[in-house]
Order: sequence, then structure tokens, then C-alpha cells
Amino acid sequence: MKIDSTYKPATSALTPKPATAQSSAPATAQDEVSLSKLAGALQSGEHPPVNTARIQEIKQAISEGRFKINPEAIADRLLDSARELLSNSKQRQA
Repeated sequence: MKIDSTYKPATSALTPKPATAQSSAPATAQDEVSLSKLAGALQSGEHPPVNTARIQEIKQAISEGRFKINPEAIADRLLDSARELLSNSKQRQA
């Protein structure tokens, strides 16, 4: 599993900001906001961003003492994810 830096919580992106009296530019009839299909699905709760069944399995395994941690695999995947993020960052800057 890789760390995905593209996920942004829907609540922070959709939280309205309070209006201020010192607006820099008046809104025009051409202003438009639209959500992607993914954002709409996340907001509606159709596909939760986490696998709750898997979380329950892990919780059960931990409570029963069956959960084994493989630090080498965790470190390898973390390094792979960091390399990928760095590579993507360098490509965007170029």
C-alpha cells in the first residue's frame, strides 16, 4: 500500500468561508463551481475512503494477539512511496 498524497478530505474543501465586507472582486454571473464524480461520491458516502471491514479484522487480530508487524515491509513501502512522491514533485517542477 502506498501513501496517496492526492486525497484531500471533502469537508475542508467544501466548508464555506464566512463572507467578509471587504470582498476583493464582486461575483459575476459567469462564476461556476463543479465537483468531480469522485468528490460527489465521497460526499454522498457511496464509497467510503476506508475499508471498514479490513479495519475490524485488524482490530480483532490485535485484540487476540495474532497481528504480526513486519517492519521491513513497512519501511520498504514507505521508502517506495517517498521516492514516488519525490519523482512526481520533480516532474511537476520541470
